[in-house]
Amino acid sequence: MTHRPSPRAPDTFTFEGRSIPVPPGATIAAALTAAGELALRHSRQDDARGIFCGMGVCQECLVAVDGRVAQRACLTPARPGSSVERSPARPDLREDLRADPREDRVSLAVAAKPEQRRHCELLVIGGGPGGLSAAATAAEAGLDVVLLDERPKLGGQYFKQPAGASGRPPADAQFAAGRALIERVRAAGVEVQSATSVWGAFGLDAICAVAGEQRRRLHCDALILAPGAYERGVPFPGWTLPGVMTTGAAQTLWRSYGVVPGERVLVSGNGPLNMQVAAELTAAGATVVAVVELAPAPVPRRAVALGRMARADPRLIRDGVRYRARLARARVPVIQGSVVTRVEGDGRAQTATVGAVDASGRPRAGSERRFEVDAVCVGLGFVPSTEIARSLGCRHEHGPAGHLVTVTDGCGRTSTDCVWVVGDGSVIRGARYAQAQGELAALDAVRRLGRPVSPALAARGAWAERAVARHQAFQDALAEVFRAPQLIDELAEDDTPICRCEGVTRAAIERALHGGAGHVGTIKRETRAGMGPCQGRYCGPLIAGMVARATGEAPGELSGFAPAPPLRPIEIDLLIGPAA
Repeated sequence: MTHRPSPRAPDTFTFEGRSIPVPPGATIAAALTAAGELALRHSRQDDARGIFCGMGVCQECLVAVDGRVAQRACLTPARPGSSVERSPARPDLREDLRADPREDRVSLAVAAKPEQRRHCELLVIGGGPGGLSAAATAAEAGLDVVLLDERPKLGGQYFKQPAGASGRPPADAQFAAGRALIERVRAAGVEVQSATSVWGAFGLDAICAVAGEQRRRLHCDALILAPGAYERGVPFPGWTLPGVMTTGAAQTLWRSYGVVPGERVLVSGNGPLNMQVAAELTAAGATVVAVVELAPAPVPRRAVALGRMARADPRLIRDGVRYRARLARARVPVIQGSVVTRVEGDGRAQTATVGAVDASGRPRAGSERRFEVDAVCVGLGFVPSTEIARSLGCRHEHGPAGHLVTVTDGCGRTSTDCVWVVGDGSVIRGARYAQAQGELAALDAVRRLGRPVSPALAARGAWAERAVARHQAFQDALAEVFRAPQLIDELAEDDTPICRCEGVTRAAIERALHGGAGHVGTIKRETRAGMGPCQGRYCGPLIAGMVARATGEAPGELSGFAPAPPLRPIEIDLLIGPAA
């Protein structure tokens, strides 16, 4: 694994007894990846798991930190002197309980602090492009704004900022734009609560969150949700091996912490993010053995779509040309109409098999190619994070990409009064669309709360309306250029886990379907699929697609798993701690 060394001897923490350097500002996951430690926990199937999503959604990188189990290594800062261990498949809960010998029962040692309460005019959830622009605009209009973000640093997936690691990449326009937006938020006087996870949304008067061991309850007059999205999981043999991760996770490791996921990396999937990540890893010194794109080679009608993209945003086209040129100079092969079909290795990714697929997404026999790898980065599209919006009763529809989308108007207004959803948390249209829509949602919220909008902010609103239209046109053309089969379980074998958390295989789900199960809820009860710590975020859309195929019924708003608090796994003492 590659990490550019610090000019001074770094501080260390211990991992399973081994001394691990702490790069400045790094998370535990970044520090361990830099040190070549990819296996972070043991699953119930007794296999090793490592960083997968890199953003706190999948729960695959859980570790024990100073005796506190189930800490997400990708979000937890690495602290000198701490002791980190792999999380066991089944923690011994008796270690966290105190026996009461007088009554022959146990009582929970509650360590949570009293609940903090805060009222604000506008609450913004999510610190990516959409949430940042919404918070800044609303605060500039005079609203009392609180911004909650689950990550330690603002910026989200797109505007992720360097964490101080000495090996970080040189600053570019993407870094600079994010830094400027973050500075605008702080200058506007937004109250930022970072490293804060929302676990329940029971109404505008009861948004419940935790930050460390602190419980928080927020009451707002208006709410803008900008939760972003996470990358789709598509199962194939070996997709749970340490070293197999999303392209977003690999990009976070490099752009935020100066760590590349391996010396020999294969990038596979669908869409422009994969090309960008491959180019960045190449510039970082990694050997990208291939970029594997599911979309077939361009045809004339896609050239027309490229023209529409160029008219909508020529800067993004220039970026794409630059990434492709960097790969060409490094002689990285780009294989189109193909996908990674299998990863193998002894406890970690070591070889990857790539194969061509037909129009339905099925692998073509005889097209296989094998690559020696240290890491495999897979990006096959995104799923909006809709849990909070669904909890609040916002109307949703099942979109053509196989997942739910929140029904909104152009400025993000939902069917629930005083609730807006912007950016990829509603429908996948990219960071620039999200940033412009955040402006519109904020101005709509300002007017809804009866506050005046200055001429300067009204001008920003007019700019944002034009930007939303322009970026939507770009995204529509982009979808045409990268049109590819929508994969569900086509790459999986009978013993391939569909549900990563519970190890429920494709064969088990097929048996339930053949037995008459006609809804994901029934399959969940029969197989435990969706009952793990990721709460069905990865297997839910897959199983819904399998159900739709088996029943012939088009999926709808109620086809997936229902959201239920806690929306993130949290320790029980944080739920039952003392009241304010």
